[in-house]
Amino acid sequence: MRRTDFYTGVTLKSPAIYLPGLYLKALMAMLVLSVTACAVNKPAAIAHNELIGKVRPGMPAIDPGTAIYELAVNDGVSYQDVVDNLKSLSEGLNFVNPANFPIGEHMKLRGVDPQGVKEVRSFCNLSMGTEIILDHPEFLVFAPCRIAIYEKPDADNKRKLFIAMDRPTYDLKSIKNPTARARKSAQELETALLEIMDRARKGDF
Repeated sequence: MRRTDFYTGVTLKSPAIYLPGLYLKALMAMLVLSVTACAVNKPAAIAHNELIGKVRPGMPAIDPGTAIYELAVNDGVSYQDVVDNLKSLSEGLNFVNPANFPIGEHMKLRGVDPQGVKEVRSFCNLSMGTEIILDHPEFLVFAPCRIAIYEKPDADNKRKLFIAMDRPTYDLKSIKNPTARARKSAQELETALLEIMDRARKGDF
């Protein structure tokens, strides 16, 4: 007489013995992939951070994923204060203001309510940006540097004055293989503009 129950115990125990081992191997493989991905991404983040401008103490950190850096103007500092501050501070750092674009005023002429201040002011400092233009003339499409002054609703849905800039180091990402001196020039230019913005919004000049 054949005994089939002799093997029953072995057959039933096999999944209990081997399946946890398979799960453990799969989990270990996932962990290895996660660590590897982090290791690959980390150097890119460090290299990117070396390119951006430097903010002053108390300023919000730069978001490397966007060209826009925005600051709320301090309470008690008016639009005219900001304009006067930008003029004084930029001239003190050897910037020129070649053109202004009162976009809000032009909207009014067309019967459109701009909903507060809307304008762009351009700034140029060839002592900082010359290397970029010499090494990469195509970067002229981003020149001159621009600072926008505008009003929009704040977190409480009240109209508030803001200033923002287009970051030169972000624009430089559009250039293939920028030179080391162009990268350094863009960083210096951005850092100077960040200082001008921060001091202008505080009335510190």
